[in-house]
Amino acid sequence: MQSGLFRAVTLAFSCGLTPQAALAVGADDVHRQMGHVETAGKETSFGFSNGSVIVAPVPFSNPTIGSGLALGAGYLFKNDPDSKTSVIGIGAMRSDNGSQAVGLMTNLAFNNNRWLANFFAGKADVRYDLYTDNIAVPVHQDGDLARFNLAYGATEDLSFGGVFRYVNTSVSLDGSGGSIIPPEYSPDLKLEIITAGFSADWDRRDNSDYPTDGSRLTAEATRGFFLGRDRASYDKAHVIYDLYHPLGTDKTVAFRGVACAATDETPFFDQCSIGATDNMRGFNSTQFLDLRSTSLQAEYRQRFGARWGGVAFGGIGWTGEDLGSLGNDGSHSAVGIGVRYRVSKKFPVDFSVDISHNNLGDDQIYIYVGQRF
Repeated sequence: MQSGLFRAVTLAFSCGLTPQAALAVGADDVHRQMGHVETAGKETSFGFSNGSVIVAPVPFSNPTIGSGLALGAGYLFKNDPDSKTSVIGIGAMRSDNGSQAVGLMTNLAFNNNRWLANFFAGKADVRYDLYTDNIAVPVHQDGDLARFNLAYGATEDLSFGGVFRYVNTSVSLDGSGGSIIPPEYSPDLKLEIITAGFSADWDRRDNSDYPTDGSRLTAEATRGFFLGRDRASYDKAHVIYDLYHPLGTDKTVAFRGVACAATDETPFFDQCSIGATDNMRGFNSTQFLDLRSTSLQAEYRQRFGARWGGVAFGGIGWTGEDLGSLGNDGSHSAVGIGVRYRVSKKFPVDFSVDISHNNLGDDQIYIYVGQRF
C-alpha cells in the first residue's frame, strides 16, 4: 500500500498525483507519472548534453491530505535513440492540512530499454486520518525513505527486476482533543525497515500516457525486515492487471483488477488498501486496511476535440484478514465522473478533475495529472 509519506514525496515529482496514506511502494507512481514525458525525447539527438529542462507547478486535491500545490523540475534526455526518456528530477509539495515533502529521483533507460534503473529518495511530514470502527483519528507521520529498482527487459514488452526500499518513519497523534491512537497501531508507531523483492512488468499498451488498446500486467513480491527490533519479517505481494479496448476513434473503456496479500507482521501503513494499492477513487486510503484486498474498476473515456475529454468510472473492492474473510465487512464501492484537459498538443497528457460518490454517501474530489490507470 502507498503511504502518505511515500505518496506525499512522490507527489512532488508527479505534479498532481493523488497522495495516499500508508507506507510502501509509492515510488512506483513517480516512475509511472514521469512516464508521461517519456515521448518528449523522441527527437533525433540523444546523449546527456542534448537534454531539456521542464518545470511544472500543478495544484492537487484528494481526500487523504487535502488540497495543495506540487512543484516538480526535471532534466530529460535520451541515452540512445531507441530508449525511453531518462529523467533526473527534484520536487516539493505542500497541502492545506500542513503536509509537506521534498525529494530527488532519477529514472534511467539504457541499451534500447534493455536496462531500466530507478532511484528515489525523499523526506516527508504528513497529516492524515487513521480509522477504527469508522471513527477518524488524526495522526502525524514523518520520515525518510529511499527506493531503488533495477529491471532487465527480456523482450520489448516484458521486464523483470529487483526492488529495494528503506523507510525510517514515526507516527504520532496530530493535535489534542481527547483522541488516542488505537492500540492495534501501537507496534507500528516508530519503525525502521529495509525491504527487498522482485517485480515483473508485461506492458502491451499502445501508449503509456493515454492507452486506448492493449493490456498491462504488473506484479511485485517483497520481504520487509525490521531494523533494531526483535520482530519477525513480513511478506507482501500484489498483482495489477489493466485492460484497454477502443470503442471508436474517440472512445475507450478501461478495466483494472487488483489483488493484494500481506502476512501478519505487516505494519498498518504497508497493508493492503482500498484506494492506495489499487488507486481506486472514492475512499480515504487509510479507511479500509487489512492483510488481503481485491478490487475491480471500470472507466469509460471519451474525447471531445483536441483538448477536452470526459470520463465516467466505477469501482468495487473488498478487504479481510484472509481470503475466506474477504467481504465479511461488506463491499466498498464508488462511482463518479471526471473532466480531462489536454495540457500538450503534442503528447496525450491530461490535467484531471474527478468527483466520486461512495456507498457510504461521501463525495470526494480528486485533482491530478494523467489517468488513474
